[in-house]
Amino acid sequence: MTLTGFDFFIIILFIVITVALGWYAKSNTSNSIEGFFLGGKNLPWYIAGLSMVATTFAADTPLAVTELVAKNGISGNWVWWNMLLGGMFTAIFYAQLWRRSGVVTDAEFITLRYTGKQAEWLKKFKAIYLGVGMNAVILAWVNLALMAILEVFFDLQGIELFGFTALAMLLVAAYSALSGLMGVALTDAFQFFIALIGCIVLAVLVVNSDEIGGISGLKNALPKHSLSILPSVGESSDTNGLSMGLASFIAIAGMVWWSSWYPGAEPGGGGYIAQRMFSTKNEKHSFMATFFFQFAHYGIRPWPWIIVALCSVVLYPDLGVDDKKLGFVMAMKEFLPSGMRGLLLVAFLGAYMSTVSTHLNWGASYVINDVWNPKKDANHKIITISRWVTFGIMILALGVTTQVKSISGVWEFIMECGAGLGLLLMARWFWFRINAWAEIVATVTPFIVYGLLKFVFIHDYPVLGESLSSNPTSFFITVGTTTCCWIIISLITKPDSQEHLKKFKGKIYPQGFVNFKKTMPHLFLAWLGGVITVYSFLFMIGKVIFQEWEESGLFLVSMTLGVLLFYRSASKGKLLN
Repeated sequence: MTLTGFDFFIIILFIVITVALGWYAKSNTSNSIEGFFLGGKNLPWYIAGLSMVATTFAADTPLAVTELVAKNGISGNWVWWNMLLGGMFTAIFYAQLWRRSGVVTDAEFITLRYTGKQAEWLKKFKAIYLGVGMNAVILAWVNLALMAILEVFFDLQGIELFGFTALAMLLVAAYSALSGLMGVALTDAFQFFIALIGCIVLAVLVVNSDEIGGISGLKNALPKHSLSILPSVGESSDTNGLSMGLASFIAIAGMVWWSSWYPGAEPGGGGYIAQRMFSTKNEKHSFMATFFFQFAHYGIRPWPWIIVALCSVVLYPDLGVDDKKLGFVMAMKEFLPSGMRGLLLVAFLGAYMSTVSTHLNWGASYVINDVWNPKKDANHKIITISRWVTFGIMILALGVTTQVKSISGVWEFIMECGAGLGLLLMARWFWFRINAWAEIVATVTPFIVYGLLKFVFIHDYPVLGESLSSNPTSFFITVGTTTCCWIIISLITKPDSQEHLKKFKGKIYPQGFVNFKKTMPHLFLAWLGGVITVYSFLFMIGKVIFQEWEESGLFLVSMTLGVLLFYRSASKGKLLN
């Protein structure tokens, strides 16, 4: 692809603004752990919420959506749309509790909730496992996505391709280490708007091209099932729509969101999403930031990607199964005029940078807060050490990037290896028989069960090797086994001392746990109203785009009812106080 002088101007301007925001944030970052990793706990809800959305908008996200749509039509997105149920549950029930906890990381919460050496061990294990190991794998995934884009864009190969990726990562590590979370959040907000605008521009240009002929031309060129929002359940189909068995639908829509740990969509909150909750001004801002994240993540972002993905099916029908995702990048190369290519390249670069910056800062927070300096001793060198840890994680991630060749099944692997843990992460706030031993068992058991099912019993039961969407038998077994194990451990081992639990309840439920339980019916209704609102908005926008006015009107009505239910219930549940 040939870039003009104006394209290069846009790219350079983007980099300059990003670095300037990082430098500005440096002057507003205090020399403390909370200042560096939580922005001084002073982020307004809209900055924290935008940062959550930007982080989950990685360079590979439009490509992943393109692959889902190309294979299964619009309904293929239910593989991730189902997670709104858990995300909204986190916003309604847990966002204020997380902010009230006063911790720096979700690993630190372990020693707030549990006692004993086992709690300390679990905290350090999770800090290293999530902050270093899992983090490096996720960053390698993001790096490979950027490399795929650069390869198609500029025909880069080998060491040259890796070199450009390493340079981009070094730039991100530099401003992340310089400014801490405050700089990460500010640049996230800027980069999100650039990425979203770029994708909207691309969608408009491609769908209105002569090859597509507008929305009407797109609808005529695709089979009806490709445009269906809902999957076919309990039916076999040779159409382009997503078709799954009833068991798979139950697993994806009814179980994954509460049963399985997944980065960025942890049941009850966790990871970098919880980090943003910790960083907000107060509990109300924590709730509003998390609710806004759900609305923007599921309701606002997807349609530009989906439109380009549908167009790529028409434009590039000969792409192989493994190359369907590249249709998005090929559309960029073919339909962007001079001057706009720089904008779209910046959009992808912004998506990449927002994800990497968050993961570097988040990973360093585990190492410093939970392993290096868990007692939070005053240390004027702690920020310098934090910056070096940030660069250390960057180097490790680049090393993992050179080793990872195929990552097609990594996310399903993560989902199954966290199956059954999610329910404990949600219940530990309310059921006080759960202790550190139960969480250790819930963390380890899925790995053991996964290994047995996938490498031992698979020889006698080949169905265990199928994907979650085609046959979720292994997922059901892992969830059931893990859940039974941690519940049994909770019942046969001693709970934490009453003194410790009283201290925990006093911090998390200052108005009393009994009074909190009285608000739960209102919170459940607020959750239902929030889910109805976001799904109705998502579907309404789709129907408007495809000029199906009657159905869009129905979704407008359901969205209005959802808003009313949410507002009334949230007010009674004291979420808006």
